[in-house]
Amino acid sequence: MDLDISAVARITGVTSRTLRHYDAIGLLSPAWTGHDGRRHYGETELLRLQHILVLRELEVPLDTIARIVDTDDAALTAALMRDHHVALLAQRDRFAALAETVERTITRLEKGIPMSADDMFEGFDNSRYEPEARERWGDDAVARSNAAWGSLDKDAQRAHLAEHEAIAEALGRLAAADADPEGDEAQALVARHHAWVSLFWTPGRDAYAGLGAMYVDDPRFRATYDKHGDGAAELLRDAIAVYAQTLED
Repeated sequence: MDLDISAVARITGVTSRTLRHYDAIGLLSPAWTGHDGRRHYGETELLRLQHILVLRELEVPLDTIARIVDTDDAALTAALMRDHHVALLAQRDRFAALAETVERTITRLEKGIPMSADDMFEGFDNSRYEPEARERWGDDAVARSNAAWGSLDKDAQRAHLAEHEAIAEALGRLAAADADPEGDEAQALVARHHAWVSLFWTPGRDAYAGLGAMYVDDPRFRATYDKHGDGAAELLRDAIAVYAQTLED
């Protein structure tokens, strides 16, 4: 198998510019490059590209993708792909459930039939992040987290989500007021945040500080907090760094 960059772009929908970027950052190199500078890809490169694109569909960051696909162990690659396959099937099922929920909502709105809160939010969950969570924190941690979440009834689940939203909103207000991360208000809020996280996992000093750093370094998590006010994520990180010193490892 030998496809040039134009053929690969046409078949996969990935632009030539993106393929050149993947080459530049060492994520996907061509099998060989012609005298005219045109990149060519063989079966090995295309399988790697498939793996990359699966992970991109699962919204895994590029640096994490690089760590996952950089293995010469075919058995490990197959095992990882099996995990991704399970995640994709779960995502398919989740979207099917969401589509049914929306369809029921439309029908009931048109007919004036009331819906319960449980009916409105059936199918909403965070399963799309599970492969990345397993890569970042390990299977055991994810299994414990899933078990803890599953042990809650729907009222408790909603209360847990509402607590996080309340914490994030309060962070936004403190950030707007240029609050001191070491101040009583910020530290009290972080204590609530640590308790909120501890439903699933009780982080020690270094782990909690690392989690705080991730809230700023990962644009998805930063956006979760900064939508409540510019600087909210940084305030949380800095306040966590202070609070973490009171914890044991």
